[in-house]
Amino acid sequence: MPLLPARFKPYTRQTIGQARQWEWLSEAQREEVQVVSHVMPFRTNEYVLDRLIDWNNIPDDPIYRLVFPHRDMLAPEQYGQLRALLQEGEPAAIEACVRAIRHGMNPHPAGQMTHNVPQQGGVPLRGLQHKYDQTVLFFPSAGQTCHAYCTFCFRWPQFVGMDDMKFDARGSGELVAYLQHHREVTDVLVTGGDPMIMNARQLAAYLEPLLDPSLAHIQNIRIGTKAVAYWPQRFVSDRDADDLLRLFERIVQAGKNLAIMGHYSHAVELRQEIAQQALKRIVGTGATLRMQGPLIRHINEDPKSWAELWQTGTRLGAIPYYMFVERDTGPHAYFSLPLARAHAIFQAAYQMVSGLSRTVRGPSMSAFPGKILIDGVVEIAGEKLFALQFLQARNPDWVRRPFYAKFDANATWLDELKPAFGQEKFFFELDQPVPDIPAVHKVIRLAQAA
Repeated sequence: MPLLPARFKPYTRQTIGQARQWEWLSEAQREEVQVVSHVMPFRTNEYVLDRLIDWNNIPDDPIYRLVFPHRDMLAPEQYGQLRALLQEGEPAAIEACVRAIRHGMNPHPAGQMTHNVPQQGGVPLRGLQHKYDQTVLFFPSAGQTCHAYCTFCFRWPQFVGMDDMKFDARGSGELVAYLQHHREVTDVLVTGGDPMIMNARQLAAYLEPLLDPSLAHIQNIRIGTKAVAYWPQRFVSDRDADDLLRLFERIVQAGKNLAIMGHYSHAVELRQEIAQQALKRIVGTGATLRMQGPLIRHINEDPKSWAELWQTGTRLGAIPYYMFVERDTGPHAYFSLPLARAHAIFQAAYQMVSGLSRTVRGPSMSAFPGKILIDGVVEIAGEKLFALQFLQARNPDWVRRPFYAKFDANATWLDELKPAFGQEKFFFELDQPVPDIPAVHKVIRLAQAA
């Protein structure tokens, strides 16, 4: 096995030919990457290529499918049209084709642009989202890339130059001012992209203002990151890895709970010694590490992989947190699984682990009205149903309120489900407009804000 790469070096569509593994792909596979990566973002690195992908199992290796674009991510006619235009080499026609395909992929699902962007003094804050009362999402501009991109990522518009659909904040001043006026907020989730792409000094400039005494109501600072899987050197051997951990310690010593939201997609990501070392170093600062990721066709359908991931994480001090349902965006048809199968996979994995790992919740859909848990498949009065409930919701009164949908073996998302017991609408659809939603959640287009 090659030595661990000490210096981070990304590979993109333009530079992947420099990686020695590129020659191991067939001509057809290389063409797929080049064509589809004009639509979907593509970026990887030596650690992913050397340590996480089994090159004897291409193209079915789960991490290969997680990172490398595939032909079936586009409709056949889309792929054919784009391939022909690339061969003709007409830039304007290529750009128009790519733009049309992207806009047909539901770039910002669940009301992210239309209902989640808050205002301060009548001005939209394009680096923030505020969907649930207690939690504000913050998108620092310096963190809007990743060590490698996931092909399923629901934040793909952040990475492809769609500036009118991008969330990014130049500094933390607007965030602090907003939080000072919203005492109901207890949690700030710093997300991206990946905030861990920043160096420790940059990250501190965004986080340390949250320690100001005027923000005593902010109890939890969360950082969403895939670096724990794609570049664990960030916490172990990078030049400023120790500085990063000292920053974590300062946040904890200031009385905040620092939660690193580690995005893991497959057990292989935590089998690596350096990945386990990274996890232990993070937990050693007093921060918590919570494990979450979506269930994705072609990648992590094996319950044993999930059970191994949760068990390993628990042993090392992490907390299994969420199994998500793949969102209805991007190449959704390629990755999505029926909700019934998603629940069966979750249940099988859940049965394999002890109570310490059963902190995990799922499968959960992050849909427009909120986070909806598929609690089970039941039969009531002779009718086969999905049992559902809100774990979080735009309207707090909906949380933990059980409800039922007709069983549909093929449904992959909330909008494909129908209410049970002869009802025409779900209870949350009857509450229109959504009650108790602050004025900051009115419809805002970032293009207008810009």
